[in-house]
Amino acid sequence: MADHRQGSRRRGQGELEALVLSALGEAEGPATAGWVQERLGGDLAYTTVITILTRLLAKGAVTRERAGRSFAWTQASDQAGLAAHRMRRVLDAESDREAVLASFVTGLGPDDERLLRELLGQSRGEGED
Repeated sequence: MADHRQGSRRRGQGELEALVLSALGEAEGPATAGWVQERLGGDLAYTTVITILTRLLAKGAVTRERAGRSFAWTQASDQAGLAAHRMRRVLDAESDREAVLASFVTGLGPDDERLLRELLGQSRGEGED
């Protein structure tokens, strides 16, 4: 008995979300779930694509508008924005934000620390002159 799934592997939720976001980013406008499914090669079930899009909608990473009997979806946030949202969610779930942020910052490498300082300076309007 041949295994038809031999060449496929199970992908994680984050990987599937990234693939769907990437496909929507390539669309020239709002796209249907069917279009996203086709763009991804058709190896995902339509219901799986709908589930991923619905999860992304709850996270604010996509928007949708009525298109006939279904919806057309648009990317509202890129992969970096989605990762930032996950980071904020983790931070919001902790009772001691200061300790979590301190632990995060002290664990950064020199390049990431320098980049974070630059970004914080820019957000405060302290850009280099």
